Amino acid sequence: MPMASDEGMLTDGQWKKLEVATLKNADNLSSSPKSHPLFADLNIKSPTGGKGPVAGFPFRHVRRTHSGKHIRVKKEGAGGKGTWGKLLDTDDDCFLDKNDPNYDSGEGAYDELVDSPVSDPLDDYKKAVVSVIEEYFTTGDVKVAASDLRELGSSEYHPYFTKRLVSMAMDRHDKEKEMASVLLSALYADVILPDQIRDGFIRLLRSVDDLAVDIPDAVNVLALFIARAIVDEILPPVFLARSKKNLPESSKGFQVIVTAEKSYLSAPHHAELVERKWGGSTHTTVEETKKKISEILKEYVENGDTYEACRCIRELGVTFFHHEVVKRALVLAMESQAAESLILKLLNEAAEEGLISSSQMVKGFNRVAESLDDLALDIPSARKLFDSLVPKAISGGWLDDSFKVNSDQDGRESTQDDKLRQYKKDTVNIIQEYFLSDDIPELIRSLEDLATPEYNPVFLKKLITLALDKKNREKEMASVLLSSLHMELFSTEDFINGFIMLLESAEDTALDIMDASNELALFLARAVIDDVLAPLNLEEISTKLPPKSTGTETVRSARSLISARHAGERLLRSWGGGSGWIVEDAKDKILKLLEEYEMGGVTSEACQCIRDLGMPFFNHEVVKKALVMAMEKKNDGLLNLLEECFGEGLITMNQMTKGFGRVKDSLDDLSLDIPNAKEKFELYVGRAMDNGWILPEFAINDE
Repeated sequence: MPMASDEGMLTDGQWKKLEVATLKNADNLSSSPKSHPLFADLNIKSPTGGKGPVAGFPFRHVRRTHSGKHIRVKKEGAGGKGTWGKLLDTDDDCFLDKNDPNYDSGEGAYDELVDSPVSDPLDDYKKAVVSVIEEYFTTGDVKVAASDLRELGSSEYHPYFTKRLVSMAMDRHDKEKEMASVLLSALYADVILPDQIRDGFIRLLRSVDDLAVDIPDAVNVLALFIARAIVDEILPPVFLARSKKNLPESSKGFQVIVTAEKSYLSAPHHAELVERKWGGSTHTTVEETKKKISEILKEYVENGDTYEACRCIRELGVTFFHHEVVKRALVLAMESQAAESLILKLLNEAAEEGLISSSQMVKGFNRVAESLDDLALDIPSARKLFDSLVPKAISGGWLDDSFKVNSDQDGRESTQDDKLRQYKKDTVNIIQEYFLSDDIPELIRSLEDLATPEYNPVFLKKLITLALDKKNREKEMASVLLSSLHMELFSTEDFINGFIMLLESAEDTALDIMDASNELALFLARAVIDDVLAPLNLEEISTKLPPKSTGTETVRSARSLISARHAGERLLRSWGGGSGWIVEDAKDKILKLLEEYEMGGVTSEACQCIRDLGMPFFNHEVVKKALVMAMEKKNDGLLNLLEECFGEGLITMNQMTKGFGRVKDSLDDLSLDIPNAKEKFELYVGRAMDNGWILPEFAINDE
């Protein structure tokens, strides 16, 4: 019966293995006996519980290390009885002999396994992301950086990427700091999860003491990064309070949070200040690049030096942006007939040298083709000139032949639809005038004069596209106008189709407007908050867009914005407040005047209050709230106010119909609080129809 080995004794089987091992050539073993699988079966212990010599080895060859462990001492560096031999000896002539009786076919593979280095996935990831970040700082190409990060996989390490990106940028110029913030915003939710962004910043807060050794102003710089992340809405404001609770007050991490709160996020207009703190470097770089391209082309037209122009384009170092060179060159050729031959020569030379790739060339031509209607405002014969340039480029071999089909098709469509082209020209003027005057009733009258409701989606696309390239004031005005148009002229279907048209061209829009996707998401989300669109309409829009496109990602971002806490308030403030809060104030005032009227107010005073609001396009809200309050308070007398308003011409039939329609759409929800809501509404509709308040077809739709 084998003896137990728990007191340092070996079993018979273990002794046999030990004897076989001592007979084998030591060179066939690993340099560390503890790594050999044999030791998995040898539970060798000291008879004294680990404090004495190891059984089977003379005491004089055992010594204690500083850690208290026992190790064996080799005699003259070699082995003795009961040892593994001269373990560190290596014989250059040693090799595995398959004819050896002791040859083990698994030894070769085992040796390879022992010799191969152990790879740590995190170490590999750390090395890879440094290359991704360095390349991004060089090229500024967000899409390539996102693609490279996806290809790395290992998404569980993304918090480290966040930390590494920010820490590398902290020790560089403002340009790289701005680029890091832009990249984080671009990757947020799409590539890196919100929690991973948060965890990355938490790691930065914990390591800021170490960062401060190499970066003297680390506290201030990291505070600005956190403030920027909150302004960009990739970190929630509550991040500050939660971090303060988990950080010692004496730590630099705590100082970072305090600095972010007091120095950056509490100042008036802090969002704009934070966004411009690093000079808006990334956006400025794009604008500067466009300016440099224009200067290069103008100088080339003056001196005709093709070689010099190509050299300057190459020195810009923006191969991904060469489509802008093509676009501006073609526009210059259309503006000046004398420059056409020089421009064609330059583009031909750039293509032959491989300076401008075929894909960039096609993209440049496509961008010009898509903007021909706008160009025609300044260059009346823009389409004719462009159509003459395309065959020359194709015959020269530097534009793909497939482009001709698209160009011809565009030409046929434009010939067939001169009415649409004229409509686009007219609407651009109307929108520009609105941005100057802020006169919504005048804009509505202008659209009514055009009498082309079938083009309403086109107007919506043009309105938002023009607003995207302007300041927050115009963006806010565009959102308010959408609410007004929803009340007066446009159907929900018009808005759905208009946003689909916008999102289908989102990728092209982003070529000219860097943050187009995020801005479009804000417009979509704001439309839902303003009741222009219902949340379900976003799903309908998404199903009509190509999967995994920029458009579908924009819709997903809009859903995220809407589902966030305090979404309504934040979205109304998305472009600095402005007119959005006028609408909210109007809602509050309408509710108060109706409450006063319901409690015994005078009809003439209530009508005057409605008139004083000065928002005739918003009177449908008066109708809606009056009908709902009549149901809730069981006071049908509120309809007397509507009758008086209609009689005075204060509330139009369109506004009445819109108000009744909004109540009809919300009847299911109202029924939860007012069980007889549907019955009451039918009575109200009957009274409205009898008195001619609402359009006759309303009853048909209601059935």
